[in-house]
Amino acid sequence: MCLLIILLLLGPRAVIIVWWLLAPLVWDAAFGTLLVPILGFIFLPWTTLVYVLVVPGGIGGLDVLWLVLAVLLDVSSHVGAYGRRRRAVA
Repeated sequence: MCLLIILLLLGPRAVIIVWWLLAPLVWDAAFGTLLVPILGFIFLPWTTLVYVLVVPGGIGGLDVLWLVLAVLLDVSSHVGAYGRRRRAVA
């Protein structure tokens, strides 16, 4: 549990790498190909993590809410980084 908390503090990409190394069958069950998790690692890491958490039991009910929140978190981090970059250039 402590390792998970430390990894979450480092960021979602650290969790993805460690989780994929420790439990590759979970990732194989969630995704049919390697391309989707790689793209998720690059562009939508929180959404990728939440998807792997909710997909084994099927997506329904509150799972959709968790996925939407993860997408919003990923999008807000990209928008925030873009806004900081624009202010630094100006």
